[in-house]
Amino acid sequence: MSRVVLFGGGPLAELAHFYLTHDSPHEVVAFTVNGDYIQQDTFHGLPVVPFETVQDVYPPGDHAMFLPLSFKQMNHLRADRLAEAKAKGYPIISYVSSKATTFPGFECGENCYILEDNTIQPFAKIGTNVVLWSGNHIGHHTVIQDHVMVTSQVVISGACTIEPHCFIGVNATIRDETVIGRESLIGMGVSILRDTEPFSVYKAKGTEPAGFRSDEIRSISHKSGG
Repeated sequence: MSRVVLFGGGPLAELAHFYLTHDSPHEVVAFTVNGDYIQQDTFHGLPVVPFETVQDVYPPGDHAMFLPLSFKQMNHLRADRLAEAKAKGYPIISYVSSKATTFPGFECGENCYILEDNTIQPFAKIGTNVVLWSGNHIGHHTVIQDHVMVTSQVVISGACTIEPHCFIGVNATIRDETVIGRESLIGMGVSILRDTEPFSVYKAKGTEPAGFRSDEIRSISHKSGG
């Protein structure tokens, strides 16, 4: 059990506070954000303190930190804040939901945020500062390297490699034995069948409107007695 300072003061920090409070051995004791972004002195009844001086109020010898930040700047923002927290001397926790499916030998690095209904198969490896939002499939022998964001309902098949700072959108599918190059952005609903080059961007074509209104369907059904 650790006494934890959470980085953030918005919805993502609020959600992390809920998960740590109800599904972990840790105790959240405060929130921290950069001083220019402080809008209130308390959040969920706990103090909000400037990140610049957090170590003076909640010293790292007695506290850990968790940084559940978004994928902004292709996860570089989260990586930078993590490095700054470590430079202050804070041990960094990870959160793995009790409702995620893992197997003996599972390990992940620091500041990982793995939510409910993720299935992480045997021999998969998860690096540092990885976010797996809810409902993903991580295939056997897949390696997810550092500073990656995987959103929801993503299928990463077996023996894939996801290189650092990638973002994978909702409902994307990645074929087995595929390498997703560094800082690739895989949009929602995209199917990847071959290796990607570093800094690639893939986006799906949106579904076009059918060209008629839903009340027209209702009208046709009524006339036909359906």
